[in-house]
Amino acid sequence: MLIFTSGYFLQRDIVSACDRLGWPSHQLELPQGGLGSTAFVESLLGAVAAFSPDFAVTVNHLGLDSRGALLEIFGRMALPLASWFVDSPRLILHDFPNQPSPWCQVFTWDADTVAPLEAQGFENVRYLPLATDTSLFRPDAAASPAPAHAPEGGASFVGDSMLRPVERLRRSLSRHRQARDLALALAPDFAASPARSALEFMRAEAPALSAAWEALPPGQPRLDLEQLLTWEATRLYRLERVRALLPCGPLLAGDDGWRTLLPPPSPGSDWRLAGPLDYARGLPGFYAGSGLNFNATSLQMKGAVNQRVFDVPACGAFLLTDEREQLSGLFEPGVEVVCYGHPGEVAGMARHYLAHPGERQRIAGAARRRVLAEHDYTHRMKAVLKVMRRRYA
Repeated sequence: MLIFTSGYFLQRDIVSACDRLGWPSHQLELPQGGLGSTAFVESLLGAVAAFSPDFAVTVNHLGLDSRGALLEIFGRMALPLASWFVDSPRLILHDFPNQPSPWCQVFTWDADTVAPLEAQGFENVRYLPLATDTSLFRPDAAASPAPAHAPEGGASFVGDSMLRPVERLRRSLSRHRQARDLALALAPDFAASPARSALEFMRAEAPALSAAWEALPPGQPRLDLEQLLTWEATRLYRLERVRALLPCGPLLAGDDGWRTLLPPPSPGSDWRLAGPLDYARGLPGFYAGSGLNFNATSLQMKGAVNQRVFDVPACGAFLLTDEREQLSGLFEPGVEVVCYGHPGEVAGMARHYLAHPGERQRIAGAARRRVLAEHDYTHRMKAVLKVMRRRYA
């Protein structure tokens, strides 16, 4: 496998999976802002000539250009490319033309995005959920050396406050204030809506916002508006659920935005802020040392599950997560995973499981066994190979 790399965590997980499977792989570093350059194309051709890969792999279409020029090169080489979306394909592709190609096999972590991708012309789109690297996320993972990062067996939450991403998009839409302010005002409605994407919500339930989106110049302004609606809805959704956890005195690992959004720590709400964690060096030990790991999924995936659903049980740790449609196809609810439905349930459920370590350990143990059997990235790469072999061998 020829693997496009740019520092994204999932690329490292794919490389690790190949190593553990004993599969030869070659990493091709993506240039900063140099996509489509002669130098990058030459490095690609050189890697293909020297390594002779059976196929190439990229994540989130990274490395591909909006004109489809790189896909044309793959076609001329008769080299298949597997592109695995693990974030919203709509927000990644938006107005990109010329992306479908018979030499590009698309996978997506969210089953809800299979049909929209096929509607864009991609053939044979396959659902491929996230997983974990069990060589990194394991029960004996070392805790972070920083005392402030020690969860000490209590409740914890790892996540961004989303203040900075929302503020960046607010500034980028400063010339389109009416559309921007309408998106911010309707974000709670999108959070509560069954609509799976921002664009679906606008067209079905928010005609004024849909008209404002249509009035924007095509390209980046429209994408920014969709992202603003998604990230502001996620910010509000996440904030409501983290607030509900405060009576349990959680340790939050994230940015300083939480100090702005949450009330100061008090005797009835004695939460702490650990600061951001490094994914590989700090996160495994943090999960393993937490008595209860809390999850509130981003609203760019209203039906799918995030990385935490696999990483936490891989560490032998307990997870309390929000309900997601696709979760029951991955873990057995109540036996391998515990879900809350409404924020009002959070504090009571968290208190219960913190007070009953035996229950936590039984569920976490069952979840870890499931992960080891089905949800390591080695399992996902075997699935990719099977699809690529059937289509291109």
